[in-house]
Amino acid sequence: MTETSQKASAKKLSKKEARKIVSEKIATALAEYRSSVKEKKFTTNLKKASKLFAADIAKAMSRQRQKLQKPTKIKAVKNSLPEQQTNATEAAV
Repeated sequence: MTETSQKASAKKLSKKEARKIVSEKIATALAEYRSSVKEKKFTTNLKKASKLFAADIAKAMSRQRQKLQKPTKIKAVKNSLPEQQTNATEAAV
């Protein structure tokens, strides 16, 4: 993992950080096409694509974080005492 992805996983992922991560990954994936297209055009299109992806990724990460932070409700279950469970198993034997 790179340093930026380690930092991103440790705390809340902002759009700017997500854009940098996505930009790095797309640039490495499309490195072979960089020579066939002008450098400035490649960089501009890369920036636009990473901006679009990063916005969606940041929203998805914040939604996941909100779901994880919600407390779960604990329901009371009848006959859940350990003494009653051992007595029930001994009676069945």
